Amino acid sequence: MAHSININRDTRYKLNNGTQIPVIGFGVYDIPLEETAERVYTALKEGYRHIDTAVVYRNQKQAAQGVRRFLEETGTPRKEIWFTTKLWNTQQGRDATPRALEEIAADVKEYIGHVDLLLLHSPITDAQRRLETWAVLERVVQNPASSTLEIRAIGVSNFGVRHLQELLQVATVKPVVDQLELHPWLPRTELRAFLRENGILAEAYAPLTQGVRLQDPELLALEAKSSLSKTEILLRWSFLQGFAVLVKSNNPQRIRDNLAVLPAKTDSWKVSLDQELWKALDKPDSHEVATWGQKDPTEYAV
Repeated sequence: MAHSININRDTRYKLNNGTQIPVIGFGVYDIPLEETAERVYTALKEGYRHIDTAVVYRNQKQAAQGVRRFLEETGTPRKEIWFTTKLWNTQQGRDATPRALEEIAADVKEYIGHVDLLLLHSPITDAQRRLETWAVLERVVQNPASSTLEIRAIGVSNFGVRHLQELLQVATVKPVVDQLELHPWLPRTELRAFLRENGILAEAYAPLTQGVRLQDPELLALEAKSSLSKTEILLRWSFLQGFAVLVKSNNPQRIRDNLAVLPAKTDSWKVSLDQELWKALDKPDSHEVATWGQKDPTEYAV
């Protein structure tokens, strides 16, 4: 028996504020500054409709420029593109966050007008600054005229249950997503259950483990017995979990191949994995972090 989900490249998930996020996004982490605009343009031409960047990546301006070029050359409406960026840890706090929003506006507003989703990049500050930042973002979302930057939705990244509980106790606007490292070796079952209970979407980054597990003997054995590549196996696993999935590559062919894991709108909407693959990748107790220097930011204790 195969495990399947009915989605395609145009599928969007409805968030708790009513907006709809594309099921797959193109991330620009670690793409060289001078190549970012071209790679974003390429991704959008291939069919991606979600671009994910961050202040700390230092390429959010170039990402926005790539979006603008695509919109102008194709006539695609701005509303079709979802643009995410993230505040870095040093930009958290009552005074720092408004300045950070002005800096983001200076980078992207000229090209894309607004930001669809703004995230706190990590909880690695302290409770006071996290909550002060959230209060600032709530005001901006609720009263767009109060800021130079229009933001349509706000969320978090790398937050654990404790950080989320702390936030939800005082929040008037609930985070729409928690962007997390997620893959079979880091399934975060308890955290995902908490997200489901609170109507917060899990968004997966590093679904391919940033390459750390691509030579794993078990994964290679599964690939050898399957018609799917190891990349396809891991990405299908992520989609079957119900995640919004972020993929990244600086290689145009891989950009194309990652998107091709999802059927085109004119094809069958079904994405599936057979029972053997599904069972082999079921590792509920595994906790192997590939990013952040192998230190899990969701466990940050301050």
